[in-house]
Amino acid sequence: MSIERTRRQFFGHSASTLGAGIGIAALAGLLKQDLTAAAPGSRGLPALPGLPHLPPKARRMIVLWQGGAPSQVDLFDHKPGLASRRLQELPESVRAGTRLSTMTASQKKYPILPAIRPFRAYGQCERWLSELLPHTGAIADDICLVKTMQTEAVNHAPGVTLFMTGSQIPGRPSLGAWATYGLGSVTSELPAFVVMTSADRGKTCGQLFFDYYWGSGFLPSKYQGVRFRSEGEPVLYLKNPDGLSAKLRRGLLDDIAALNKRHLNAFGDPEIDTRIAQYEMAYRMQTSVPDLLDITSEPESVLAMYGPDVQRRGSFARNCLLARRLIERGVGFVQLMHSGWDQHGNLSTQLEVQCRDTDQPSAALVRDLKQRGLLDDTIVLWGGEFGRTVFVQGDINNKNAHGRDHFGACYSMWLAGGGFKGGTSYGETDEFCYKAVQDPVHVHDLQATILRQLGIEHEKLTFRYQGRDFRLTDVHGKFVNGMVS
Repeated sequence: MSIERTRRQFFGHSASTLGAGIGIAALAGLLKQDLTAAAPGSRGLPALPGLPHLPPKARRMIVLWQGGAPSQVDLFDHKPGLASRRLQELPESVRAGTRLSTMTASQKKYPILPAIRPFRAYGQCERWLSELLPHTGAIADDICLVKTMQTEAVNHAPGVTLFMTGSQIPGRPSLGAWATYGLGSVTSELPAFVVMTSADRGKTCGQLFFDYYWGSGFLPSKYQGVRFRSEGEPVLYLKNPDGLSAKLRRGLLDDIAALNKRHLNAFGDPEIDTRIAQYEMAYRMQTSVPDLLDITSEPESVLAMYGPDVQRRGSFARNCLLARRLIERGVGFVQLMHSGWDQHGNLSTQLEVQCRDTDQPSAALVRDLKQRGLLDDTIVLWGGEFGRTVFVQGDINNKNAHGRDHFGACYSMWLAGGGFKGGTSYGETDEFCYKAVQDPVHVHDLQATILRQLGIEHEKLTFRYQGRDFRLTDVHGKFVNGMVS
C-alpha cells in the first residue's frame, strides 16, 4: 500500500468527524508496539504478484555476520611477498586516494604487518587460507571466496547499515525485509525472518547491534526481523500471563482480532493487518519456539560437529545449529550477528580466540546443510562490514597494544550454496592487499547478486515512499555473473 493512499484515507475519515480523527491518532500510537510476523489463517506471507522474477537458485538465506570486521590480511587474502617487507613503510603511492578512519589517517608511519599466522592450501581447489581457519579450510571446495569487496564506509555502524540496508543512513528496509516482502514465506508457525545475536565471551568488541540492521524501514512492519534473545524468554510475552488459561487467551485474541478487522476494513491501514498477524503468530509460537530451541533430539554426531560451545545458550555455535533448525521449519531468512572482530589493539591475542569460536560452527552449518540436501538452495554468507589495514595500528612492540584499523577498499567475504561457485575465488588485490586490481565487487553488487539468486531482479523490487521508488541497491548495483554457476 502506498503512503499516498494511506494519507487519503486518513483525511477522508478524519474529515467526517473530529472524534474519528482522534481515534485514528490513538490507534496509530498503539500500532507502534510489537509488530511482527505472518498473516493468520494462511501458510505464511504471500509473495508479491509476479515474483519471483526468474527461476530462483536459492529459496532461503542464512547470514553469518562477523561484527567488527575480520582481517582479510590474516585470514583470507594470501600475500606471501609481505613477509620480506615486514615493518617496512607502506609506499605513499599505494596509500594515495584510499579513505582511512580518523584513527590512522594522521599516522606518521604506516609499517607493513604480514599475516600473523601461516597460510596453507586447503581442499581440492587448493584454496590458501590461514591456519587459524582449519574448519573453513575443510569446506574450501564448497565456498566462493570474494576477495575484492568494497565499501565507502570506514566506521562500524554506517558499514553494517550500508550492507544490510543499502544506505549508510538508518531507516531503509533490511536485506531480510526486502527478501521477505518480495518472496513471502511458507510457514505460519514461526516468523519469516529471524535474528539471533552473540558475542565473544570477553566482550572485547564494543560495537552494538542496532534493531535497524534487521528492520523493515518504510515497508510494513510484518517484514522486519524477529529477534530471538539469548537470555530470559527467547521472545518476550509469549507465555500466558499468570491466571490466564490457554482457552481464555484464545478467546481474548479472537475478540481483539474481530475489533482490529473492523478497523482494518474502515481505514485500510496495513499496520492493522500486521497487528492481527502479530497476535496470531505469538499464539502459535508458544508451541513452535520451545520445540525449536530444544536441541536434545539432535544426534551426538551433529552436536559434536558444531563444537562444545553448542551447549551454551546464546553462543554463536548454538545459533548456527538453530539456524539450520529454523530453515528446516520453513523460515526463509536467518541473520546471525556475532561481535568481537574489532582488533585495533589485541590482534595478536584476540584474532585466534575469534577464529576458535566461529570457525568450527560456521563450517559445521555448511556441512550440516549439505548432508541434509539443503545447501543447494540455501545461500550462506560469511563476512563483516569491511576489512582491516595491512599496516600496523599502535605499538608493534607491545602485543596488547597493536592491531589493524578499519579498511574498506578491499576485503573478503565468502558464500556457499544457492548457486554460488564452490571451490573458487573471485577478484584479485594488489601485492599489498590494499587495492582491488581485478573484478572489484561493491556492496551493492553483492546485494544485487544475492537477490538474483533468490529469483529477484534488484531493479524491479521497489517500494514507493515519499514520492520515490526505493530499492535495496538504491540507484547502484550490478549482477556479478562470475560468482555463480
